[in-house]
Amino acid sequence: MARIPDAFIDDLLARTDIVEVIGTRVPLKRQGKEYSARCPFHDERSPSFTVSPNKQFYHCFGCGAHGTAISFLMNYDRLEFLDAVEELAKRVGVEVPRDTRQRNEDSDSRDLYAAVEAAARFFQKQYGLSGKAQGYLDSREVSADIRERFLIGYAPDGFNALRDALGTDERRMKLLERAGLFSKNDSGRVYDKFRDRVMFPIHDRRGRVIAFGGRVLDKEDGPKYLNSPETQLFHKGRELYGLWQVRQAHNKIPRLIVVEGYMDVVALFQHGVDTAVATLGTATTPDHAELLFRNAADVYFCFDGDRAGRGAAWKAVESVLPRMKDGRQAFFLFLPDGEDPDSLVRKEGAAGFDARLREAVPLSQFLFDSLAADVNLGTLEGKGRLAERAKPLLAQIPDGAFADLMRQRLTELTGVGARASTPDTHVPAQRARNAPTPGQKRSLVRAAISLLLQQPALALQLQAPYAFVGLRQPGVSLLCELLDLVQQRPDIGTGSLLEHFAEHEQIGALQKLASATLPGGEENLQREFLDAVSQLEKQTVLQRLDELQARQREEGALSDAEKRELLALLQMRAGLHKVPSAN
Repeated sequence: MARIPDAFIDDLLARTDIVEVIGTRVPLKRQGKEYSARCPFHDERSPSFTVSPNKQFYHCFGCGAHGTAISFLMNYDRLEFLDAVEELAKRVGVEVPRDTRQRNEDSDSRDLYAAVEAAARFFQKQYGLSGKAQGYLDSREVSADIRERFLIGYAPDGFNALRDALGTDERRMKLLERAGLFSKNDSGRVYDKFRDRVMFPIHDRRGRVIAFGGRVLDKEDGPKYLNSPETQLFHKGRELYGLWQVRQAHNKIPRLIVVEGYMDVVALFQHGVDTAVATLGTATTPDHAELLFRNAADVYFCFDGDRAGRGAAWKAVESVLPRMKDGRQAFFLFLPDGEDPDSLVRKEGAAGFDARLREAVPLSQFLFDSLAADVNLGTLEGKGRLAERAKPLLAQIPDGAFADLMRQRLTELTGVGARASTPDTHVPAQRARNAPTPGQKRSLVRAAISLLLQQPALALQLQAPYAFVGLRQPGVSLLCELLDLVQQRPDIGTGSLLEHFAEHEQIGALQKLASATLPGGEENLQREFLDAVSQLEKQTVLQRLDELQARQREEGALSDAEKRELLALLQMRAGLHKVPSAN
């Protein structure tokens, strides 16, 4: 689907009452101009979650969660972006803009979803008629309730059962083929892809069936599991089997347990462990990792203890590391030989499985143990090798306490990086950050950015190019970026500004500035902003004057154009001295 215009998003958020959206899901208490609550995204005893109706954004001072009404629905209701936009559009009575191509694509997608849904109903009906399929699930102790919850079905033996039941015309046949439910032989004959298999429908994040996994009933028929191919609706690297069922079982998911097979998920649910999901015949991908952490802060990867299982665990590490923001945790549980989650939970029950999870290996330990497996840390060479292996991996971890602690652990193991904390190098660096001379200049830029975040429309008071654009001070380029963005999107609010800069290295500082409460009304904020800009322009004049005078001293002469510029700047400086500085 084509991208929704920014102007529509800005207008939608301006029309939306964020307090009403959040208040229907989280009990809010008014505190002055804002509202507060205990954060819905992490456990806390005292409220640190605030919602600002004026700025139209929320922020948690505890875990850092923040955003607009759209991002709240994405994180709390676990909706996709487009679904969250649709939800808000319905609330305020507007229609999401779509061009003709989009409408045609939407209609085509609806038909494809309907075809897959019809196949799911067919398989369910066939399950009810198959004593063989029912007997298999009986032998695995799967209750009728769990079978219904997962919509488990059965694909009959034979090559044309589904085709004869649903392929009633050429158009329906093409839809079912595009959905990955048919195969074609060398002679061009089309036949049912799934035959004599227990069928596990795969749901998307809205609960729609998008694909299937089929398990053989007779071992010799192989392969043991057969999955739908990649289709317009289904991309196995982005989906997790069972996630829809987990969401239905929990308003707030306490943890997610990643297993390998459909029956592992079903068996864990059957025994009360209802937070299990499975990757779909593929290694854990970056999209999987993002999806997992979007739904739960704690993720447990459950693999076989053999070489293949540890290889799969390492691939999970590689996908998870770049997403290990503070507050997130990943663990690895390796199973005994010959066991899988299905067999273990049937033997030990939920309590036994929980006990094993409590003994799972934290990601930090697994990473360093794996990297040091063939390294002699008793030698300098071995320590150097471990450091060489670890550094590029640790560099992928987002900045924060966890990243610092991982680097600290590497130092403990190898000694590499220890010099960074000695007095000789650490203290000057600290002094440099707190140096008084540039501190005053940085605070002026900071003040302008803070005011702009509080009231984005202030940017409309200025016109590009900005006179201070060449000022060599930290934050000037960011201030110009903010100004340009508001000029391009005049209706943008505080929340959308922060969303736009979500990946910026200064996003943490921007969040804090946006969350601050500044005294005074709109007129006072405007006056302060324009005064800050005026001071920055004056500093730009003085900076250029210093440059020209320095060149004149060093080179002995200036060009005619530079002489004229210097004279003009001297006159401007004389004028500046007549005006009392507000800095």
